Amino acid sequence: MQDLVIAGGGIAGLAAALSFAQDRARVRVYERSARLDEVGAGLQLSPNVTRILARLGVLERLIDQAVKPEAVVLRQASTLAEVARVPLGAAAERRWGAPYLVVHRADLQKALAETVLETPEISLTLGSTVTAADASQGGIGVAIESKGDTTADRADLFVAADGVWSNCRAWVRSDASSRFTDKLAWRTTIPVDSEAGSAFAAIGATTVVTAFMHSGFHLIAYPIRAGRAINLAAFTPGKAVAQSWNGDADLSLLRTALRGAAPALADLIDRCGPWQVWPLYSVDASLPWTRRGGIALIGDAAHATTPFAAQGAAMGIEDAFTLAGAVAKGSLAALPAWESQRRERVQKVVRRGTLNRFAWHASGPVALARNLFLKSRSPKALAADLDWLYGWTPPGWDAGRSL
Repeated sequence: MQDLVIAGGGIAGLAAALSFAQDRARVRVYERSARLDEVGAGLQLSPNVTRILARLGVLERLIDQAVKPEAVVLRQASTLAEVARVPLGAAAERRWGAPYLVVHRADLQKALAETVLETPEISLTLGSTVTAADASQGGIGVAIESKGDTTADRADLFVAADGVWSNCRAWVRSDASSRFTDKLAWRTTIPVDSEAGSAFAAIGATTVVTAFMHSGFHLIAYPIRAGRAINLAAFTPGKAVAQSWNGDADLSLLRTALRGAAPALADLIDRCGPWQVWPLYSVDASLPWTRRGGIALIGDAAHATTPFAAQGAAMGIEDAFTLAGAVAKGSLAALPAWESQRRERVQKVVRRGTLNRFAWHASGPVALARNLFLKSRSPKALAADLDWLYGWTPPGWDAGRSL
C-alpha cells in the first residue's frame, strides 16, 4: 500500500495515519474543521488501546497529562455505598501488560496531532472536506472541497473516519443513517482545588474511576489533567437535541433523573458547571464497513455505540491499527476478513455495554440482585471478567517488541 487518503482528523483518523505510516505509506488526512479542537472532556483508555498508542509513539507524549486510576469503583447512588471494585493501577499493568489511563480528550488529540506532524509520511490539511470517493481500476479518486474550491486526489485506499454523523458512510452502505438512542450524555469538569472539587472528594475518591448507579441513570467521575481536574459524565433518558457535542444543558432534567439519590450527590450537580449535553446516536455495526475497490469505514463512522463500556475511542484506534496491519500483509484483498474480525469484536463490546447499562440503571429487586451478585465476586474475579477486552492484542502482535 503506497498511497492513502483519510477523511477525518479526529482520534481514529490520526491513529490510522500513524498506523499506515509505520509501513511507509504516504498518507493524506483531510479534516473539515479549521482547527483540531477535540470536543468532549474525559476519556478512559484501557490497556487494549494504550499498548497501541505506545507502539505508535503517542503514549510518551500523553503520559504526563494522564492519570493511572487505582480502581474502578461501583457505588449505589442512593446511599453512596461501595458495591464492587476492579483493581487497576499497577495491577492492570501486571494483568493486561499495559496501563489503564484516564485523560482529557484534548490531551489525546494533541498527542496524536504532534506525532502526526513529526511524521514525514503524513500530511494533514485542515478546513478541507472530502465530498466524493469513487473506486476505479486505477485506485480511488477523491474530491476535496476547501474554501469553495474543489480539488482532486488519488489513493490506493480511502479510509472514512469522519465520526457518528459521517458523510462518507453513504458511499459504502445503502442505510447511512445514525439513530438516536433515546439517551443523553451530560458533562462537565471541575478543578480538584475548587469548592465543587472538595464536595466531590467528600463522596468519592479522586484517585479512582467511580460509577454512581441509579434507576435509569448513572454518573461517572474520574481525575484528568494529571489529577488537577475531575471529569463528570452523566447519562439519562431524554429527547433528541441538536446533533452537537456542546449543547446547552437544562439542569432540571438532570435533577429529575437524580431523584432518590443521596443528597450529597444531588447537591454536587448544582455546585458543578457549566454542564453541556449531547445526544447519543448509534450506527448499525452489522451493515457493511468496506466497499470493493478500496474504501473502508473505521471508528464511529462504522459502528458508533453508546459509551457504557467506555470503549468508543479504543475501538476506533483498534480499527485503525488492525486495518493497517491487514492491508500491509494482504493488500486490498484483506479488507473483507478484516471487517469480519473487527465486527465480531465490536459487537461483543456493544453487548458488554448493553449489559452495563442494564445493570447500572436497574431499580428495585433487579438492583438488589445486582448488588448481591457483585458483592459476591472478588476484585480479582471481576478483573478476570475483562481479560477478553483489556488483554486483547492485535493479530500478529509481537509481545517481545518494546511498547
